[in-house]
Amino acid sequence: MKTKIIIYQIFTRLFGNRKTTRKEWGTLAENGVGKMNDIQSAQLRQMRRLGITHVWYTGIIRHATDTDYTQFGIPSQNPQVVKGIAGSPYAIVDYYDVDPDLAVSVPDRMSEFEALVARTHDAGLKVIIDFVPNHVARQYHSICKPADVEDLGENDDTGKHFDPQNNFYYCPGETLDTSGFNSQHPTVGAQQQYFERPAKCTGNDRFDSHPQQNDWYETVKLNYGIDYTDAGGRSYHYDPTPNTWKKMTEILLFWAGKGIDGFRCDMAEMVPHEFWEYATNIVKQIYPNIIFIGEVYDTNQYKTYVASGFDYLYDKVGMYDCLRAVTCHQRPASSITHEWQLTDDIGSHMLYFLENHDEQRLASDFFAGNGMKGIPALIVATMLKSNPMMVYAGQEFGERAMDKEGFSGRDGRTTIFDYWTVESLYHGYWNRGGMTPTEHRLEEKYAKILSLANKEKAISEGQTFDLMYVNGSSEVFYPQTEYAFLRKYHNEVLFIVVNFADSEAHSEVRIPVHAFDFLHLPEKQVEAIDLLSGETQRFDLKKDGSLPVDVSAYSGRIYKFNIMNDNQYVLNTHNKDEFPPAHTAEHLLNQLMIRMFGCQRSNNAHIERKKSKISYIVDHKPSRKEEKMIEDEMNRLIQLDMPVTYEFVDRNHIPEGVSLSKLPDDASETIRLVRIGDYDVCPCLGKHVRSTSQIGRFVLLGTNWDEQTHNFRIRFKVIQ
Repeated sequence: MKTKIIIYQIFTRLFGNRKTTRKEWGTLAENGVGKMNDIQSAQLRQMRRLGITHVWYTGIIRHATDTDYTQFGIPSQNPQVVKGIAGSPYAIVDYYDVDPDLAVSVPDRMSEFEALVARTHDAGLKVIIDFVPNHVARQYHSICKPADVEDLGENDDTGKHFDPQNNFYYCPGETLDTSGFNSQHPTVGAQQQYFERPAKCTGNDRFDSHPQQNDWYETVKLNYGIDYTDAGGRSYHYDPTPNTWKKMTEILLFWAGKGIDGFRCDMAEMVPHEFWEYATNIVKQIYPNIIFIGEVYDTNQYKTYVASGFDYLYDKVGMYDCLRAVTCHQRPASSITHEWQLTDDIGSHMLYFLENHDEQRLASDFFAGNGMKGIPALIVATMLKSNPMMVYAGQEFGERAMDKEGFSGRDGRTTIFDYWTVESLYHGYWNRGGMTPTEHRLEEKYAKILSLANKEKAISEGQTFDLMYVNGSSEVFYPQTEYAFLRKYHNEVLFIVVNFADSEAHSEVRIPVHAFDFLHLPEKQVEAIDLLSGETQRFDLKKDGSLPVDVSAYSGRIYKFNIMNDNQYVLNTHNKDEFPPAHTAEHLLNQLMIRMFGCQRSNNAHIERKKSKISYIVDHKPSRKEEKMIEDEMNRLIQLDMPVTYEFVDRNHIPEGVSLSKLPDDASETIRLVRIGDYDVCPCLGKHVRSTSQIGRFVLLGTNWDEQTHNFRIRFKVIQ
């Protein structure tokens, strides 16, 4: 089965930080910092539940910082050429080292990284790290390189502006002019003025000694054999192979040897594609399954960089910019069609996203102002094609990033320069009791949408048919704010409609003859189920006919139907009206009894608002100590605030260990599974809370024991 890649970007330094001081321009001691060891199995399982397949740990390689680690033999950095106190993770000072901020034990930082890779793999996730090829920090010096490795710039001829075998570009005879930039660092004084002679050229292709405030003044450009100022133009010197090519390829091989699964390559288009062809070929010969993701903004170069070995490219100026504009009502939803068509021939190589560390948060005042408004764009980006999708940690909770952290300032972005705690991540992973109802609802929607990406083969492997060209503006469809398409795999079809508007849409979506021919659809009536809500609807499939659909504001419908089997996606009826907290507690208690006593789930339960009764057949009469353990463990599980989610599967795709024996004889082919985190899963049509903390407190009122039948009855209630 082909896997649709869903990447979760974690800014590692911020992710696990639980110190809530949040002082502007705060030091590590004042504001705290997240560690690699903070990311344990529980957090990784939570990512899996979200639907994630790959974790991009941003900021692993050691970069320039104002924090003093000289006691560990790590050179200090001049604050005048460090952005922020924590520093930018894209100003690398040692390609062979792990950032000490991330380690509990600084001398063991590489071992802690290797353990993080192992934990991530054990959780069923793959690991991506940054590779920053275009520039390094001004004070780059490796203290961790292998003994036989020559450091960058070690043997450069600094008397030349350019030499094919130099690693850097120089301004011979000139001193770096620092008057044009200001690090804004509050501790920089006259005694800390930075001195560099000869001046190295700046990372954003600034080939003089006078970088300004808006330049990447804290970095220097690496030389891949291009003379950028050769008689006013460029000349290319790739034979013999430039020294920088060899050194950077060795760095890729070093990290690939740590067991990682991919590289996200920063500003890949600022490095010649000839290098990428050279390097990716060498790396993939040894590590054939490793992936390369390129940050490329020039759409004219997309095909060139794909041909040079990149598996995936950021589709920033295409799909990201389009979805942002549609979400903000600056462009019509129908413009999405134009964007995917521009890259259709390399569409499988495009990486879609709505947020990353460079962009403003969707819920910020600078973007949509509300995470819920991004749900239609999330559905489109995740489900339109089978190519990868990326989520930035905190996006699923509606992180607003409206803090004024220090160097970053209040700009709607999560800082990459400062020590900080991201409030939504703190609540979402470490203090779920502090989450708001809106954060819970948004996380639930993200989990449902992202999880479908690999549960539904129509999304991970299927064909796409865009319906917009036959659904022009009319009384029954409004392409300014509505978007519709089909996905199909074998006999399974998804009919997807999203609504970017702030009011409910009552639409009729036309299905043209071409869709029937292209997807081999029959004309017939089908029963469909909305995979997001569980609601069912009968559709009459006719060539050039229309399908009626109601879509709530800022939402979508994902209707699934089977074109071969009638009624496959109609759920059996359910007439009970349970009290959701107590009913969810019943699920938890069933699994707890299975684990404690090796029994089966209860087949005799009366779950009510005031008092509930539930019976189990166990091999011995539980002791009072064991009864107390039941109550204590139930309350511990409740406090974990595990999410309660649903998924719909047919009988041929029931997870291992899930029994259907208690379903009625007339149960449908489609089964609704209820999951409580990774703790329990069972088929059920009842009502539940969204997460276990909403159950309240579990109180064991009493028990009864029947020695003859070994029937153990528990009486309990939940207190809100």
